[in-house]
Amino acid sequence: MPKQKTRKAVAKRFKVTGTGKVTHHRARKGHLLTGMSSKNKRQLRKTNKLSPAEKKSVKRMMPYG
Repeated sequence: MPKQKTRKAVAKRFKVTGTGKVTHHRARKGHLLTGMSSKNKRQLRKTNKLSPAEKKSVKRMMPYG
């Protein structure tokens, strides 16, 4: 039976923690940051955890993650 392949786009965007939770970086941090408040930019630095429904589909795309 052939090996399962990891979806590389998903592997670059998500990380699985030791306890099995899936984390990712928040959106809206790429450009046009001068119009955004410092508080908002600071809050966007933090990583976010996925909901259980989204976690299931991401872990299916990363079988070895």
